[in-house]
Amino acid sequence: MATKAYINPEVLKWARESARMSEEIAASKVSVSVEKIVEWENGEKQPTIRQAQILAKAYKRPFSILFLPEIPRDFQPLQDFRKNGSEPLSTSSIFIIREIQQKQTWISETNKENGEAKLPFVGRYSLNDNPKIIANDILQTLGIIAGNYESKNPIKEWITKAESKGIFISRTSFIHSRLKLDSEELQGFAIADPYAPFVFINSDDWNAPQLFTLVHELAHIWIAETGISNNIELDIKKSSDFNKVELFCNEIAANVLIPENIIKNLDISVFKDSKSVFNTARAIGVSSFSFLVRALNLNIISLPEYKRLKAQADVDFKEYLRKEAERKVRQKAKENTGGPNYFLLQLNRNSRLFTQTVLDSFRGGFIEPTLASNLLNVQTNKFPKLEAQLYK
Repeated sequence: MATKAYINPEVLKWARESARMSEEIAASKVSVSVEKIVEWENGEKQPTIRQAQILAKAYKRPFSILFLPEIPRDFQPLQDFRKNGSEPLSTSSIFIIREIQQKQTWISETNKENGEAKLPFVGRYSLNDNPKIIANDILQTLGIIAGNYESKNPIKEWITKAESKGIFISRTSFIHSRLKLDSEELQGFAIADPYAPFVFINSDDWNAPQLFTLVHELAHIWIAETGISNNIELDIKKSSDFNKVELFCNEIAANVLIPENIIKNLDISVFKDSKSVFNTARAIGVSSFSFLVRALNLNIISLPEYKRLKAQADVDFKEYLRKEAERKVRQKAKENTGGPNYFLLQLNRNSRLFTQTVLDSFRGGFIEPTLASNLLNVQTNKFPKLEAQLYK
């Protein structure tokens, strides 16, 4: 007879609910009825040790936590700056936020214990300051010249520069193959901690919106406003739908990526058709949509011109996505790799800076193998393969 797990039923219920998981989904994880889940959570019956272990894994909680005498203190929920009417955060969003909070808490406490100084740019400004001044400070601090990139992949340059200043940047679009992130629900979030600021970017989008999201979240750090975001890119919809912090950070991001002096000095022929707009926007690392909204807001183009170019851009963008999808299918068939590199995905998900920090601590004997493995989502015997990705 299987050994029963005499866990705390209240903690079991809390673990499920905090994962935003229904009783039906929980039941499917252990192949039991919903009634059985209810009985376990009411304390009427107990699951087996194996069943409890499966549920703990599904809820992304340590198995031992289910035996606590009372519900533990969890991570504080991040402030929700998302657009009015946004759907409640799903299980995948909850899991990635909790995962990043765990990483951020560890590195922040480590930096404090090591006597590291606070980063001066975190909270240097507030909502009362001029967005243009904040934008210039971001560019100067990171050593970036707006629109002047060394490669065709500006977001990679931004991440490298940001991490060189101690800002951890995580990018992923999934928890695992069956639990993916929705960019409409969650585009990014920032934890504005002076010892270890962390930015998360949902990579379930193409690069230009991701870059705008990254700079938007950096703005959150510069004004010390921790929180989650969606519907970030520039828009002309009514501002009442958006949080004032989001509008402010959008204005900062627009001044960072599309400075007024650059866009006003462009030849007006740039706006003759959507293809010219696309090529110009791509050169400075933003989407056609953000570029057009910025031009409209600066009175460079009229509202009718904006609507005409926006309609063309919508058609062009759908065609671009179709061609990209075909290209990726061809590339995958040619490479026959069976999917993207697991260790590269984990490296981007952890942040390169965070990965290097954990590996250095592990190699130096400062943290236990189990903790290092949990922080990096990789078994310790696979660390060499993960580390190899750092130098590619």
